[in-house]
Amino acid sequence: MTESATVLLVEDERQMRKLVTISLKANDYDVIEAETAEEGVRQAAAYTPDLVLLDLGLPDVDGFSVIKRIREWSTMPIIVISASGQEEQKVRALDEGADDYLTKPFGAAELMARIRVALRHNARGPDSSSVVHIGDETEIDLVKRLVRVRGAEVHFTPIEYKLLTVLAKHAGMVMTHRHLLEQVWGPGNAHQMQYLRVYMTQLRHKLESNPARPRYLLTEPGVGYRLKIE
Repeated sequence: MTESATVLLVEDERQMRKLVTISLKANDYDVIEAETAEEGVRQAAAYTPDLVLLDLGLPDVDGFSVIKRIREWSTMPIIVISASGQEEQKVRALDEGADDYLTKPFGAAELMARIRVALRHNARGPDSSSVVHIGDETEIDLVKRLVRVRGAEVHFTPIEYKLLTVLAKHAGMVMTHRHLLEQVWGPGNAHQMQYLRVYMTQLRHKLESNPARPRYLLTEPGVGYRLKIE
């Protein structure tokens, strides 16, 4: 995947653009650079990159408009890289159609891991992989509707299983509270946060060796949850 993948980097800060470009090229990605929102949208349309790295604080218009405009015609992965760690910014970017969000400063290794996850997810489609492995201990078979932890089958209630499958089908990606609530409980339940907290606790008790310090069912504070598989 990395040998032929092209990444569009939309970032107005020269030093950050340089550092990210060096990291991308060191990992065999081809890089297209843009400094403004308008240039980013044009480059996305002209080159149809495999993935977009997008800063929100651009000099002409904010990055949210870039997400909206790209989503009008493409499902290419978009990872936001922003200096803003505000929860509402993260939630808005993800709800607008971004696939992931990293707050500056971040490490090159974490960025590359997020890129690999996004590219794999896009290549296979969100629903095409029938078996999802979480670490070395847990296996989710989405066709047989079976979950095994350390070789033993684990029983889940219908709601627990539905929540787990939504996370598994988007493994490695951040899922907002609203998205999870609407997918599992249906429209009109986007604000029933207590449901989500209770069931995430139950999932952790069934899947994690130490539910109080989860390794795989991770909380993205104020934003949602992410099922970590790497």
